[in-house]
Amino acid sequence: MKKLEQLYEGKAKKVFATDDPNVVIVDYKDDATAFNGEKKGTIVGKGVINNKMTNHLMGKLEAAGIPTHYIQQLSDRETAVKKVSIVPLEVIVRNISAGSFAKRYGVEEGIPFAEPTFELSYKNDGLGDPLLNDSHALALGLATKEEIALIRDYALRINALLKGFMKEIGIDLVDFKLEFGKTADGTIVLADEISPDTCRLWDEKTHEKLDKDRFRRDLGGAEEAYEEVMRRLMGEQ
Repeated sequence: MKKLEQLYEGKAKKVFATDDPNVVIVDYKDDATAFNGEKKGTIVGKGVINNKMTNHLMGKLEAAGIPTHYIQQLSDRETAVKKVSIVPLEVIVRNISAGSFAKRYGVEEGIPFAEPTFELSYKNDGLGDPLLNDSHALALGLATKEEIALIRDYALRINALLKGFMKEIGIDLVDFKLEFGKTADGTIVLADEISPDTCRLWDEKTHEKLDKDRFRRDLGGAEEAYEEVMRRLMGEQ
């Protein structure tokens, strides 16, 4: 597989074309951003951790019947994935109150929910990724009713699986963001990444934050937190 021109550069990744029109290469960066890009910095080694962790978890999800864009890890930072058109919906699943949920509704962080919450937001940086309901998504033509139902089903199944994977290594899955894409034939698959950038992960005993909140909230120790998740999940430093 031949790496060709860069197609896109986002906050955390670069995407390159290949000599296969249905395959692209994702290159993970160490750049860190928060608050819709207003806060910028670097978490050294994050790109390697997020690449390996995403591929590991997507492999486990594929084995459990969730279709993903993952094809093959090429190096510490690069992975070949199916070329998809991203559905412009960010999906957030929450198991415990934290972050914007706690702020928006005036509740304390750390309250477990009886059932997970499912949120959609419009993937649009210029508008600040506003929250949507199904009717808004349909009105804006972002997805069909059937696609939204499928995405909801996948998201809740992914939540149950990820919660189990994390519980095995002593971590509570507080909440996380997912993105889905459509392949050339219109199949909806899980895309983007699953990492401490996109998940809130707390140590189940100490409730220590093991995710990007360490960067977001100037808590320090972000590199060590990412390494700890990687070590527990994959036995690697």
